[in-house]
Formats: sequence, structure tokens, C-alpha cells
Amino acid sequence: MRRKKKHHEEHTDETWLIPYADMLTLLLALFIVMFATSNVDNQKLQRMGKEFQVIFSGGTGILEQGGSSSDPVDTQAVTEGVIEEMQMNSIKKSLEDEIQKGGYSDKVKVALNSEGLEISMQDIVLFNSGKAEVIGEVYPLLTQISGMLKNLDNSIKVVGYTDNVPIRNSEFRSNWDLSAIRAINVMSFMVDKGGLSPKNISIQAFGEEMPKFDNSTEEGRAKNRRVEIVIVRKYAKEAAVTSVTDANAANN
Repeated sequence: MRRKKKHHEEHTDETWLIPYADMLTLLLALFIVMFATSNVDNQKLQRMGKEFQVIFSGGTGILEQGGSSSDPVDTQAVTEGVIEEMQMNSIKKSLEDEIQKGGYSDKVKVALNSEGLEISMQDIVLFNSGKAEVIGEVYPLLTQISGMLKNLDNSIKVVGYTDNVPIRNSEFRSNWDLSAIRAINVMSFMVDKGGLSPKNISIQAFGEEMPKFDNSTEEGRAKNRRVEIVIVRKYAKEAAVTSVTDANAANN
């Protein structure tokens, strides 16, 4: 009797499924973020945080192995970083809407960068020429800005700058003095009338030492005379956060 030949089944290598599944998980997380950023509120952000914790909690693929690196990824930090980015993007959009409504678009600019959310206000919006008292016309805008920030636990810096034209009078010995008192007065308004916690806010003053624009022109000097309100990031802007920002910008 002839023996039947045994057929050995070949098993396909399926190790590729692990990184593939991780990639699908990341895409799912990204789509959830893109959907949520259409209308962000604090409750939604809390729910999103829990969703990300669930999404990022399992598996041993690219999230934990970090590609070619052997160091594990801090998934909680990535989650919190994404949520922080969403918050800042939401506040940025709301601020830009209010700035436009108030007619300040050419004098007040909002930018999101590696340090955090930066609100740059030219001195003409806040003060009379050569003075440091905050003028009444800008009270509503500063109150609105404070209201959008007071529920955050991020550090907030109020930073004063001037142009390079020397000032010396009975009130201020130098541009450095002027920039410091202006920053203090804006900070005091945001704490006393805007409700910000004094524990989270501080001031810096640079006078003429850190110009962003050309001081040889009147237009440049006008832009250098400014106060910046900076909401400082708690989490570094990771690649995942950058991807969310870019996707959100593309959507808009």
C-alpha cells in the first residue's frame, strides 16, 4: 500500500499585524480628536482624556516601543499634551473671534508656538502714549481674555516690551521701568477684575532689548511697543500633538 504524502501547512508570518493594529489605533485616536475639536468644552476634554487613556493603555507596538527607540512612550503625557493642544487651539479661535468683533485685529495678534499660546497687544490698545495705566476702552477685551484663561492651571506670563526710543521723565527712569510697570498693571487688572489666580500669573520686562520688528521704522517701533500674555505649555509639543494641530488646521 502506498503511503499518502503528508502535506505540511506553511504558516504565514503574522508579526506585521502588531504594528498595523497600532497604526489603526493611532488613526482612530486622531479621528476622534479631529471630531472633538469642532466644538471643545471642558467636559468634552475630560471625556476625551479618558478615551485616550483607554486607547493608549494596551498593546506592545509602536506606542510602547517608540519605533527604533527602546524607551517606552509616556502615554499619559502624550494624552495630556493632545488635550492641552486642543484647549489652546479652542481658546485661540475664540480669542480671534472676539478680537475681530472688537475691531482689534490689526493691533492684537494670537499665535500658538512651542512655548504656548501668545497674545500680543500693541501699546496703543492698552495705554496712552508714554503712560502705564490701562485705559478703560480695553477693559472689556481684557476681561474676556481673563475669562477664557481663568479655568486653566497653566502658568501665565505678562511680558512688557518697548521700542528703542529712550524715555526719561518723572515717572520712568528708562524703557525697562516703563515695560515693567505696564506688565504689572495688565497683570493686576487680570487678577483683580478678570479673576485670574495670582498663583499662576507673573510678569517679565525686557524694555527695548528683545525687538521682534525693525526699530528703524515707525511701523516697526509701534509693533515693538507691546505687552504679551503667554499661556505656557505644561507639556512639550510632541509629534502627535503637531499632527493633531496640522490636521485641525487643514480641516479649517
